Amino acid sequence: MAERLVKCVKFGKELPGLEEPPWEGDLGKRIYENVSQEAWKLWLEHLKMLINEYRLNPATAEAQKLIADQMEQFFFGEGAKLPPGFVPQQKKG
Repeated sequence: MAERLVKCVKFGKELPGLEEPPWEGDLGKRIYENVSQEAWKLWLEHLKMLINEYRLNPATAEAQKLIADQMEQFFFGEGAKLPPGFVPQQKKG
């Protein structure tokens, strides 16, 4: 099966999309339709920082609401697009 392409809101170009919605409800559907695999990886790195910074327990309703709000901002909020020419930091292997 061919990879599903989406017009990524983060990178502003056609890129391979996610295999399934990564979150419940409308937000998950919007991410599935508008976020590339590459942008999702950036979010996961950002999410790790949020969990550590705020000492979140992702199992709690409060943490899930904060994560959903942050996810919404990250992908669809003010300043969600990456600066032109942005190159993600490469992992040292």
